[in-house]
Amino acid sequence: MQEPSPAFMPELESQFEQHRSELTAYAYRMLASPFEAEDAVQETFIRAWRGFDRFEGRAAVKSWLYRITTNVCLDMLNGRERRPRPMDLGPAREPIEANLNVPAEVTWLQPIPDPADVAVDRETIKLAFVAALQHLPPRQRAVLILCEVLRWQATEVAELLETSVASVNSALQRARATIEANDLAAGTTTEELDDDDRALLARYVEAFEQYDVEALTSLIQEDARQSMPPFDLWLAGRDDILTWWFGPGIGCKGSRVIPTVSANGSPAFGQYKPNAEGGYDPWALQVLELSEGRIVEFTFFLDTEALFPLFGLPLRLDA
Repeated sequence: MQEPSPAFMPELESQFEQHRSELTAYAYRMLASPFEAEDAVQETFIRAWRGFDRFEGRAAVKSWLYRITTNVCLDMLNGRERRPRPMDLGPAREPIEANLNVPAEVTWLQPIPDPADVAVDRETIKLAFVAALQHLPPRQRAVLILCEVLRWQATEVAELLETSVASVNSALQRARATIEANDLAAGTTTEELDDDDRALLARYVEAFEQYDVEALTSLIQEDARQSMPPFDLWLAGRDDILTWWFGPGIGCKGSRVIPTVSANGSPAFGQYKPNAEGGYDPWALQVLELSEGRIVEFTFFLDTEALFPLFGLPLRLDA
């Protein structure tokens, strides 16, 4: 195996790095985990480096890296169950503590910070859409992402997957049918936050920190939803959400809520609960969905040890 010459190494490394963010976003849609996506891209660069002598410039570096990333992701997905959200596993339940359950066999979908240097197609990185992709077999998932999200031609996807155009079109048709049958298609394109949205979020932070039930009621849509992975319990409706917050979840009263980078194209906050020493301990990464001037969905990701560093949040706040 011929290694790249030392003089060419910086140039090759630079070419690889130019594509890191978009490859990570692609791998994330395939794997539904930012940590696994990062591992997949790292493995892609290792394989690309080792296989450079077989590349010989026959294809663009970008398409070559996408081919390797796809193969890495398919290897990682081999024999593995999909990463769901709580809503994928059953109906909403009553907001009572007895319904809290952490299923040992489930590996949950995880959020990803929006990349700062790449224009994100916000709707196709949304939690609901990434969860929808997990319903597809891995190769169908790759075809749908490449064709529908990244807008590759069927001929390009066929070459990447080393299959026929007819096979790609067939896989795409089956993938679309699965998405539509489960009412899982992405909706209209999500716009950037406007001044009204930012004002809404500021009111939400104030209302949550004050634990003001009237203010919170005015900000949450009547048919809003809430989930709290790794618990499989999810709640449907503002009344049940507030019943939880002011019942089993009353320990969140007095929390600090700190804005952080967007997650999956949506506003995100670090929530810290007060502790006995007068400081604040991490409790949840809150990811909010907005629509028509109201909050329509809350996802509280409770794996703060892994997620807070990823989102640049400290693991403790002083008093």
